[in-house]
Amino acid sequence: MEKQERLRQLTPMQYQVTQLNGTEPPFQNEYWNNQREGLYVDVVSGEPLFSSRDQYDAGCGWPSFTRPLNPQSIVERADRSHGMRRTEVRSEGADSHLGHVFNDGPREAGGLRYCINSASLRFIPKEDLEREGYGAYIQLFTR
Repeated sequence: MEKQERLRQLTPMQYQVTQLNGTEPPFQNEYWNNQREGLYVDVVSGEPLFSSRDQYDAGCGWPSFTRPLNPQSIVERADRSHGMRRTEVRSEGADSHLGHVFNDGPREAGGLRYCINSASLRFIPKEDLEREGYGAYIQLFTR
């Protein structure tokens, strides 16, 4: 499926976040407190981005991760919007706005906090990885 077709299938919030650099409300989004094991992929391209094994409760109201699955799948850009100096993170494959990365994460896990909008993600539970075409990632949840 081509990118334009995938974009037409997004909800208004998914489009606002991924294509217009929006932010969904804290504590009112799908994955901010998700406790299930699985994989988070780009809602536009399906590119694997984060594992629930690297997710933690940062208390900020959005899903937070200590690291991406593959650093090359994330693009960082300076973001000086809203009178702040932040580092935006985007997916490499679809150029979707995901959220921001901060240096206030758990020190024992590298010190980073990837604060990601649920609307930019699709969660695939570990029991569905094979069926959804992500069988290579099952190994992440067997150790």
